[in-house]
Amino acid sequence: MQEGPVTVVGGGLAGCEAALGLARRGWQVRLVEMRPVQPTEAHQTEGLGELVCTNSFKSEDPSNAHGQLKREMRLLGSLLLTSADATRVPAGSALAVDRHLFSRVMTEAVESHPRILVVRQEVTELPAGPAIVATGPLTSGALSASIQEALGDEGLAFFDAIAPIVHRDSLDESIVFEAGRFDESGDYLNCPMDRGEYEAFIRALKEADVHEGHDWDAVPYFEGCLPIEVMASRGEDTLRFGPMKPIGLQDPRTGARPWAVVQLRREDRAGQMWNMVGFQTRLRIGEQRRVFTGIPGLAEAEFLRWGSIHRNSYLRFPACLSPHGAMRDRPDLIFAGQLTGVEGYTESAGSGILAAVNLDRVLRGLPPAVPPATTMMGGLMRYLRESDPSHFQPMNSNWGLVDPLDQRVRNKRMKRERLGARALRDFRAWMAEHDLEEQVPASSLQGVGGDGDGAGADGAPHGVAAAP
Repeated sequence: MQEGPVTVVGGGLAGCEAALGLARRGWQVRLVEMRPVQPTEAHQTEGLGELVCTNSFKSEDPSNAHGQLKREMRLLGSLLLTSADATRVPAGSALAVDRHLFSRVMTEAVESHPRILVVRQEVTELPAGPAIVATGPLTSGALSASIQEALGDEGLAFFDAIAPIVHRDSLDESIVFEAGRFDESGDYLNCPMDRGEYEAFIRALKEADVHEGHDWDAVPYFEGCLPIEVMASRGEDTLRFGPMKPIGLQDPRTGARPWAVVQLRREDRAGQMWNMVGFQTRLRIGEQRRVFTGIPGLAEAEFLRWGSIHRNSYLRFPACLSPHGAMRDRPDLIFAGQLTGVEGYTESAGSGILAAVNLDRVLRGLPPAVPPATTMMGGLMRYLRESDPSHFQPMNSNWGLVDPLDQRVRNKRMKRERLGARALRDFRAWMAEHDLEEQVPASSLQGVGGDGDGAGADGAPHGVAAAP
């Protein structure tokens, strides 16, 4: 293959995956990481792939969306997962690691590769040649300015106020009704409350425990996106005259206007994912589950994403990037990791893996390739490219991202197992179609037989793909 070099900016999880993926495909790679020359508020070391929050990569159960993402990443030879296998600590069904040892293993794998040169300096402008930019939510000010200049004023966001998302199948349809206020679109569902239910909800919200976060994660609250619990603290009726106003709505059960209403806005074309409008929050996850399942119609709700508010930098992907994450006038300049709007360690790493696949294809004169939306990687990429730019927010892995099954399955466990089996089958077919060599045998993937037709929760340990 060509000598290169190809530039990868950022030594986090996505950048390391991208660098190794390109090097494995024969490219000379220049991986540029600004630490320790330019430190960040979050990182404590100069190691590559440093984990700054939790040491957990979430579930490995293949019926779990995060478990399915890992199966797809393993087939593509994920550095994160091979490093995690070597440094894991007991954590039940979750994949957790010794954080410092994990970074050392990642650093060694990258720095020892003969086709990767690690350079420690700050990049202040977008590279002129073929590159993957994976600088994460703490992208330096100078590079952020360069990105914003290239993509326009709407290209970069600096504040992340996220509301929870629930699955349509888990809603109580005897309570929740479809309607928009006045002449609004019908792409809204409504959870009506009477006065007593509203007052009980406000009490629960005020009593709930709030996650304070890290010092580096502290954000100023903007009046336009205050946490739901902050609005509740400003007065008993603040929410009822704000995001929970019932004006223009009528409860079909009573024929009258509700006292208050929680609106859910459609997030995807298939109508599986519904955003709780105005419910950005810093409540702890356990408190979100307790308080929000008390809302009429949400008692059995399946939460696909929890709410949060934190400082972040991310691109408005659907407004300014191509389907494979590149600048529209430069297919060889691809963005990856959290900067693209994926949320989570494994999601960021998976984004880096796909970026390497596609930069390699672009440089070889081939069209970019994105997995089908029946897979977890493909569903996540579809969300990034097809979301409404005006409402675009970061997203993590969840089953609501993928195409629904042809037949509705009521049993949640069985449904997820079938989604996982289909995803694995379709992902392997996509790899074969695009001449991508599987890095582990299918029989070594947890809970899946060699033909990929099974999807049980129990199975043999994951296979480990050694980096060449």
